[in-house]
Amino acid sequence: MVRRSPRARRRHREHTTARDRGECWAIFRWSVIIEPRRGSEVRDCCGQSSATSHRARWRSLSRNLPLPLRGHARTLSSAVAERVCPIQVVESAVSRPGRYSRLPVKPTNSVLSSYGTTIFEVMSRLAAEHDAVNLGQGFPEGESPEDVLQAAADALVTGWNQYPPMMGVPELRQAVAAHNKRFYGFDVNWQTQVMVTSGATEALAATLLGLVEPGDEVVLVEPLYDCYLPMVERGAGVPKFVRLEPPSWELSEKALRDAFSERTKLLLLNTPMNPTGKVFTRAELELIAKVAREHDAYVVCDEAYEHLVFDDRVHAPLMGFPGMADRTVRIGSAGKTFSLTGWKVGYITAPPELLAPIAKCHQFLVFTTPPNLQQGVAYGLGKDDEYFGKLAGDLAAKRDRFGAGLTALGFDVLPCEGTYFLSASGRGAGLEGTDVEICQRLVAEARVAAVPLSAFYEGEGPTEFIRFSFCKPNETLDEALRRLGEYLGAKP
Repeated sequence: MVRRSPRARRRHREHTTARDRGECWAIFRWSVIIEPRRGSEVRDCCGQSSATSHRARWRSLSRNLPLPLRGHARTLSSAVAERVCPIQVVESAVSRPGRYSRLPVKPTNSVLSSYGTTIFEVMSRLAAEHDAVNLGQGFPEGESPEDVLQAAADALVTGWNQYPPMMGVPELRQAVAAHNKRFYGFDVNWQTQVMVTSGATEALAATLLGLVEPGDEVVLVEPLYDCYLPMVERGAGVPKFVRLEPPSWELSEKALRDAFSERTKLLLLNTPMNPTGKVFTRAELELIAKVAREHDAYVVCDEAYEHLVFDDRVHAPLMGFPGMADRTVRIGSAGKTFSLTGWKVGYITAPPELLAPIAKCHQFLVFTTPPNLQQGVAYGLGKDDEYFGKLAGDLAAKRDRFGAGLTALGFDVLPCEGTYFLSASGRGAGLEGTDVEICQRLVAEARVAAVPLSAFYEGEGPTEFIRFSFCKPNETLDEALRRLGEYLGAKP
């Protein structure tokens, strides 16, 4: 039996009463709130370096806590306090009244904890808050083919609804192999070279975790999609950056070679490229293939937008270049190909020696993907050439429509060769400040959401360009242009 002092018994009764009322904030037997010792120097994630100001803030916050929570503060040495931020812990508890939570005693994962919420989620939340036209996040609206939806619906009602095979249903793996042959002339063994994933993002995670060892260098091309760097760092890889500069986004041979070394494991390539809208030229792809072969490196190709290329351009997978078939992982996305981003169905094509460790990682991440959605995608990949041509043609028309509207408003619009995205500078339209500041003002005042291009850089990137997503109905694009026009016209 645990013996408690009168004071401890009183606190226990207060805690029990609060718990029964649903007002308790934490399960205290596992919780510690750290108060730094007087006079100790503490530097933490709140930016506090003075223990005096830190304690003052501590006291201010603790007054807002229920008695049960205040009663479990503990004073620890500054050495421990430097590892756990007391203000962060308490502020987290204050912000979540009426809920049980376990306050962390030890630090969480340092890599993932250092990242904030993705910029796409942030801007989408702001768009909803301000009733704005959301041209920030790249999801299409009203463009999904009805026959693909129906195929998935039929499979849901009449088909298998238990765990499908880990590598994917045979129908979809066969369809991916046939798709490779039909569009690019690749002879692919569906049983040993194709795997279905829960979206292209999971395919990237499984690939990087399956191939990268701690200390391996991974070459990344900036600007880059926001999940690439966290995945590399979580796998203990060492990122090396190659920067493309606007407006041409040309790949420099010197910059590419400088990023490679004897420790380079792979290069991660996104073409067509988000956020720039760039389609890498054949000469650039030949250069990448040459440097990869020289350093015996792999290339992971994120080709989610493979069917979204414009102006008679042709997507050329790096897997088809000399000497690259055995060192390339090719990733595709049904979400982009069929305007069904919520389905999260992706697929990997790779040589068997590379696919084997990737599949081992996949089995411990998600294991499998909903079988009815796989059946719908298998049907969709067999659609005729007219569908794929119309998909790119319709998006090119939207690009032209929205780009012309932005230009008329004074924006300097950069070239877009593929994907869903246009980047533009608002300086000519009278928009001052950084890209982040401009996006914040536009979503709140013009009620149009865009994304700052600098969010796609690890270091300091260009701060005058913002990215718009044009994969929306024409009425939505026109409304965004109208709102922007009214906002810019009202500016002094």
